[in-house]
Amino acid sequence: MRIVFMGTPDFASASLDALLKNGYEVAGVFTQPDKAKGRGMEVSFSPVKTLALEHDIPVFQPAKMRDGTALSILQSLKPDLVVVVAYGRILPDEFLAVPPLGTINVHGSLLPRYRGAAPIQWSVLNGDEKTGVTTMYLASDMDAGDIIFSEETEIGEYETSGELYDRLKVLGAELLIKTVRAIEAGCTPRTPQDHSKATYVTMLDKSLCPLDFSKPARAVSKWVYGLQPWPVATAELGGVTLKIFSALLTHHRTDLAPGSIVSAGKDGIEIACGDGETVLLTEVQAPGKKRLRAEDYLRGHKL
Repeated sequence: MRIVFMGTPDFASASLDALLKNGYEVAGVFTQPDKAKGRGMEVSFSPVKTLALEHDIPVFQPAKMRDGTALSILQSLKPDLVVVVAYGRILPDEFLAVPPLGTINVHGSLLPRYRGAAPIQWSVLNGDEKTGVTTMYLASDMDAGDIIFSEETEIGEYETSGELYDRLKVLGAELLIKTVRAIEAGCTPRTPQDHSKATYVTMLDKSLCPLDFSKPARAVSKWVYGLQPWPVATAELGGVTLKIFSALLTHHRTDLAPGSIVSAGKDGIEIACGDGETVLLTEVQAPGKKRLRAEDYLRGHKL
């Protein structure tokens, strides 16, 4: 079976690595164009490109998907199957028609919930107790294709999006191998999605950073963990905008207004929330400074 792989970040490279370790022939890799990053604006390769080059797999980085060039490349590779994982591009219908065994995708949610970008982060931000990964056949509409397999996992109460991302990329790679083996055996299930239950999410941006303490304590806590490792939650305390890395539930009750500082000491900074309970901020970072335990930050900053 000849496979063409399309993906960009490390979530995708885990799936590519699984294909290679399981002996599948990857005829070519499509990934996003190289980008300049950092203060020196040095050009860096995507994790998928880096892995592909290590295995001498041809890499293609088309800037456009609809001018015919990318389609011609795909056709020339003669894939039996195309695997797409976090590629970051919408594939036109003519791409989906190329591989005789179809085009499949690994998505970081339990579809039809959380179609679109950043599904892992939004599952934490919204306080979900569980999430998972789904493999599906790609269709014309975004993340709307027939489901092949799904695998569920619980979300830890204080698990960050980054930690969940690292778990799901492994789970997704394992589910991909299960899916490809089913396709090889000709026994792949296809379950149409219930489109009436579909929800959509968007990419994160820095406008989401400020914490809203008028929300319930658990929602505030989940916002802190959902925005890690980027863009990181913030709160203005004592006239300083701090990045917040930890917000523990205390189950303490208070009559103070949401956003009020209830206490500040060796345990951390306790803040009133909208449901009358409090959260305890235990790890913070001031602008231009290193990340500190709240106790250490308070030694030089009285609130």
